[in-house]
Amino acid sequence: MELRRDLRRWLNSRSFEAIQSVTEWVRIHGSIGPDTSRGRQFAAFGEGSIICHPFTTIFNEQYIEIGRDTMIGPHVALSAGMVPGQSCVTSPVVKIGDRCLIGRGSGIVGHLAIEIGNDVWTGHHVYITDQNHGYENVDIPISLQTQPELPVTIGDGSWLGYGTVVLPGARIGRHVAVGANSVVTGELPDFSVAVGAPARVVKRFAPDRGWYRPD
Repeated sequence: MELRRDLRRWLNSRSFEAIQSVTEWVRIHGSIGPDTSRGRQFAAFGEGSIICHPFTTIFNEQYIEIGRDTMIGPHVALSAGMVPGQSCVTSPVVKIGDRCLIGRGSGIVGHLAIEIGNDVWTGHHVYITDQNHGYENVDIPISLQTQPELPVTIGDGSWLGYGTVVLPGARIGRHVAVGANSVVTGELPDFSVAVGAPARVVKRFAPDRGWYRPD
């Protein structure tokens, strides 16, 4: 009985190691980099950058630019336009700068213009879009009612906390910290901290006075 039990444990451990080995191989070789066939379909894909496997949805890569040394985490959706094969009116539609980190489970869905600067990091499950659904006509499903696209910009060195939602027309300045689960709908100035839904500035920095709380 002891020999049989020991043999079962050995087989289970070997199976676990084999599964871990295969999983690691898929994770590495399933990711998208600048030298992969999928990476070459992007408008730009900088050296040292990676889209980690598994990813959720990626399409119309020819309208997406990614800078150097940027990591886009697993389970991320990244797209331009509404459906694969769509011809977009601008290019690039989505532009992500150098040394960025997009957290696990996030979504970046562009239709007109989303520009993310250099050194922008996000927490997990952040959503960024430049188009939203309207609700003017009660006789038409909300899914069929859209509002005009409005460009979105996120400045260099900013940080978006877990669960942040960035909506059409948002303009986030440089070195802005956005608190977890905030909803950004308007403009956030450089060197500020914002929280809430909608996000409001609770702290700012100025060279002549340091950190202060706005009136």
